Amino acid sequence: MTDLDPLTSDWAPEQIEVMQRLRDWAIAFGELNQHLASWMDLPGSDALALGRIVFAAESGTPLSPAQLSRQIGMTSGATTVLLNRLETAGHIHRSRESSDRRRVTLRPTPAARERAGRFLTFAGTEIAATLRGAAPGELRGAADLLARMTAAATEATERLARQKRLPDASSSRGRTGS
Repeated sequence: MTDLDPLTSDWAPEQIEVMQRLRDWAIAFGELNQHLASWMDLPGSDALALGRIVFAAESGTPLSPAQLSRQIGMTSGATTVLLNRLETAGHIHRSRESSDRRRVTLRPTPAARERAGRFLTFAGTEIAATLRGAAPGELRGAADLLARMTAAATEATERLARQKRLPDASSSRGRTGS
């Protein structure tokens, strides 16, 4: 793969539009998370974690603390403190459901799931209407593009995690010194 400087590359207007819309979605999603935090009377990071725990459990793939840590970008120690707060507040419980008794599974409590569900029902009205109004082909195309974008971001994240530091600018391919 060749290095590509996204700040100086020529982009098609459609490519720029997609990146802007992805950025806008990320910002809007963050704002919705802040509303969830207020609704649940939680700090933003706790609401983000609770949302991830609820969605994972609902999809049948509950998270471990280590998986949650990676998803929310916190150290394992900070995640433990956050999980302790959520558990003390009655929002989650930790269980050992696997044959590997060392593996901890995070699940929302029924009360937290119900309260978060009420929020999503109220807050998700416009999003649900947009999804229901989209044509199947449009949804497949969007899902495919988003899956590829996610895979690319995941690949970049894994590459960056393996690399201790960014390469020196003078050693990057395609760039010349001034």
